[in-house]
This record gives sequence, C-alpha cells and structure tokens, in this order.
Amino acid sequence: MAGHIQDRWYKTEPGPNGKPHRVKTERHGTGLRYRARYVGPDGSEQSKSFPDRQKGRAEKWLTRIQADMDAGILVDPKAGEITFREYAEKWLGTLTTDLVSREVVQRRIRLHAIPYLGKRPMGSFKPEHVRSWLGALAVALPNATYRRAIYDSVSSLFNAAKDDGVMQANPCHAQSVKPPEPDPRLIQPWTAQRVFAVRDGLADRYKGTVDAGAGCGLRQGEVFGLAEENLDFATGWVHVRQQVKRVGGVLVFAPPKRGKLRSAPLSPVVAEGFRWHMDLFPPVDVTLPWKTPDGPAVTRKLIFTSGAGKAIWRSYFDDHVWKRALAHAGVIPPKKPGERYAAAPDDGMHALRHFYASVLLDGGENIKALSVYLGHSDPGFTLRIYTHLMPSSEERTRSALSAVFQRDTAPTPALAA
Repeated sequence: MAGHIQDRWYKTEPGPNGKPHRVKTERHGTGLRYRARYVGPDGSEQSKSFPDRQKGRAEKWLTRIQADMDAGILVDPKAGEITFREYAEKWLGTLTTDLVSREVVQRRIRLHAIPYLGKRPMGSFKPEHVRSWLGALAVALPNATYRRAIYDSVSSLFNAAKDDGVMQANPCHAQSVKPPEPDPRLIQPWTAQRVFAVRDGLADRYKGTVDAGAGCGLRQGEVFGLAEENLDFATGWVHVRQQVKRVGGVLVFAPPKRGKLRSAPLSPVVAEGFRWHMDLFPPVDVTLPWKTPDGPAVTRKLIFTSGAGKAIWRSYFDDHVWKRALAHAGVIPPKKPGERYAAAPDDGMHALRHFYASVLLDGGENIKALSVYLGHSDPGFTLRIYTHLMPSSEERTRSALSAVFQRDTAPTPALAA
C-alpha cells in the first residue's frame, strides 16, 4: 500500500512509564478523521480525507493509488477535481487549429456541453454521464449531424484531459456510449425551375450569385470572394483563388476550403450572365485582411458587393436576401410581420452546388473531373455524395451484352436420323 493513513483525532505520546499511548487531539470529534497520504511520481505529497469509521475505505484508496502508480496510469486526484467548465476554458485556449475552426469548437463546447457538464469534476466522469448528456442533447437538437460534431469536440476534450493526467480514460470511448449517427439522407438537387425561380426573386445586384453557384459550382464564400481577375472570358475558365469568410467577427479574405485552389470551365451562357451583372454593377476594389483579422491587407476587385460597395456578410445575405428569394419561389412560406423567415437548412446557397453537380453528371461528366471542379479532397468523397445521381448504366449493360451475344434465332434444321 502506498503512503500511510493519519488519524487526526488521536496522536501517540510517551506515557509516564515511557511506553507510548494514544491521546485525543484538539480536533477530536470534528472534521474528517482520516487523511490518506502518499508521495506521487513527481515527488509531491498528495492526500485525501475520509470520515470516521472509514479507515478501510482510506486503505483501499491507497491500495488503488499504488496499483495505478505501478501501472503508470496514476491520475492526480487534485487535478481530477477541476470541473469540466474550468478544464474546457483552459483547453479551448490552447487549441492550435486555425481561428475559424477554433471558433466552431468553442461555440459547440460553450453552448451545448458546458451547460450540461460544466459543474462536474473531470475525475468523476463515467460513461453514464455522457449517455445522459447525449440524451438531453437529442431532445434539444434534432439534427443528428450537428450533435455528432458536438460529441466529437467533447471527445477531443476528454482525450486531452487523459493526456494531461486529469482523468484515466475518455468516457466517450466506452462501449455503452453510442455516438450520434446522422440519418442517411440522399441529396435531392433542385430542379432548374426552382433555381431560376429563386434567381428571379433576388434583387438585380444579387442575381449573378446564382450563376456563380449553380453555373460554376462555387461555395457561398467563394461567390462573395469572386474577383474580376478570376474570370477568364477569353479561354472560358473561372479561377477560384479566395473566399470571403468571417473570423472573430471580422470579414477576411482567405484561401478556398482546405486551401485547394482550382479552376472550373466557364460556360459561354454563364459568362454572359456575369457580363450582364458587371455592366450593371461594375466590380469594386475591396480591401480586407488576409486569413486573420490582424493579417496583411489585401485588395480584390470583387464581382459581388453590398449596396454600399462592401464585402457581403453571409449572415445578412442569408436572412434578408436569400430567404426572401426562397419565399418568392415558394420554397419557404412568406415572412409574417414582426417574425423571421422559416429555417431552411437544406435550401441554402449550397443547394446550387448540388444542382451544378447533378447537371454535370446528367450530362455525362466523369466523377474525377467533377471532384476537381468542386474542389473536393478526393473523387471518392464526391462519389459518396453524388453516386445516386449518376445516370443508370443498366440499359448500357443490356445493350452491350445483346450486341455480343446476338445470334440468328431461327430454329436449326433437325439432323437426319
């Protein structure tokens, strides 16, 4: 057994005959009686107190400490007393991912984990606590995909706590804890009729954003970051070199998602739409910091800007421009006085990229080329998303086999006996 147990209620003193005997201390009858003490691997003394009549429990605790030290998995009990909230704030401050990713993780932890788990000491977490939290989360957030993202962030926090010696194991990894599983859902692309109905519902200043999304496959931030120099009308290409994104409450220019620069074919008809837009609303020089709010200033002559000639804020565009067009097209109901438009999680500007992909696949474009045009990490990812949209090959299979096995079906004359 590691260490020893101190009895705070009694002490040993030499008696009149020189023999030691026990006498009551000044603390007798008050406070926790037993203090179990041991020296940790780092040389510091650690202790834990226990009530009267629980000396056996203190001994078991020291025995477990010894076993953990022998196995090299000892967790400092005092470190485990830090609450989830306290450790989360410390952990969030040490994240080394890019600023936008950090903001996303911070939002998940602070909005959906700390309110449920914040007061619990890190060393006391068990799988049952995670299961209970996931149950409450399922009631509050029906979107399983978002719940899974929150769960992954919390699991990463627990992994860090284990590495830091704050807890022995990640409770999210227990077999009884089942991560949220998003319901399998096939993408249903918009029809051309819906695309153009939404386009018609946009003010002239913003109609061309549909051409960029549905006609070039650009993401929303890439649409807002599209510059005059990125359109090559002579050779028929659109070059995706930057996007506009919000970082720390500030708009910045940044590389496309995952830093993947790319180019996509520019249809002559889509090109005419851009020319029409640029005649009505000439490109404007917009200066924003690069990548972070304190990054170097970069100027681009943007195709799409606000009425004040500034970069477009996604939040304003979504709530006041895009949803108005969705209501015009009958995708969502009209807004009632004093209320906001209805939620439209599947009908944001990203629906234009799905439409773009469906048109190319229907036209016979191969999945590898589509992956490049969309800026996906690999063709396999593109295939997993859009495989159900690929034209059926069943008839081609039947025709190919029929051509090979085609024979004269006339009956063969019987041989003479």
